[in-house]
Amino acid sequence: MSAASAAEAVPAAADPVLEARMLKIAAELRCLVCQNQTIADSHADLAIDLRQQVRELLQKGMTDQQITAYMTDRYGDFVLYRPPFKATTVLLWAGPGVMLVGGLLVLVLVLRKRSRMPEDRFDADEPPVS
Repeated sequence: MSAASAAEAVPAAADPVLEARMLKIAAELRCLVCQNQTIADSHADLAIDLRQQVRELLQKGMTDQQITAYMTDRYGDFVLYRPPFKATTVLLWAGPGVMLVGGLLVLVLVLRKRSRMPEDRFDADEPPVS
């Protein structure tokens, strides 16, 4: 007979205010493993470690901004779930808009070219012969 083993839940901070601050900061930091989740939402081992590190930094008396700066210095702007708009992140912010405008431009050009083509260049929509 095998005994089922369960992982123990990580205890929350004894101070609910500290835990709330930790969760607020964790909601702004990207999980470096999952990349599409915050460390508050992720169950990856690294996210758990980062939440614990944020807890420890808060217990040392660091402000939210100092902790965010510490994480950014260590992992770069990528760790921020909402990176700041600056020269190194302009592609993150402008990229989707540029791609949308480029796609619309290509669509307009293709449709204009097709509208100028003679009708005999198109295949007729004839039903298959049975």
